[in-house]
Amino acid sequence: MFTRKLPALVCALVIGAGAAHAADSPNLGTPVTNADIAAWDISVLPDGRGLPGGSGTAAQGAPLYAQKCAACHGENGKGGTASAFLARGPITSINGGERAIGNFWPVSTTLFDYIRRAMPWQAPKTLTNDEVYALTAYLLVLNKVIGEGEVMNADTLPKVKMPNRDGFIVRFPGKM
Repeated sequence: MFTRKLPALVCALVIGAGAAHAADSPNLGTPVTNADIAAWDISVLPDGRGLPGGSGTAAQGAPLYAQKCAACHGENGKGGTASAFLARGPITSINGGERAIGNFWPVSTTLFDYIRRAMPWQAPKTLTNDEVYALTAYLLVLNKVIGEGEVMNADTLPKVKMPNRDGFIVRFPGKM
């Protein structure tokens, strides 16, 4: 008779011990608030949703590039220890070295998003929104996508038509 009740007794002891252990937990961390989440919600969509305030021009971006980017990406985006930014012509193979902003990237907002999240590599997310807009404008000018006098901001950047915009098969039509 005792052996039939043993599995139930073992289960009750395990569940009871688990509940007691949870009550004695060290209570590490704090609950995540909406403000905590908002600070990390920096996604920028192809249509520009998520772009922050601020603005910048290529003239403002050139000295920033020289100071914070040229050591890796080379003078005027020609390449260094990191990839070049300048298109060297149309893409003719699957070689990743042929891909650049001016001949591969389909959406201009991706450039802003990438710079803001990942650059400079040794200190990502340290650039201000104005600096990111200025660097984006500078790189778009280097690739002859926009004119030197154009201002990039949350309104103008999504309207930039990238040269390879139609070179991709859109998975969800109407979203780009």
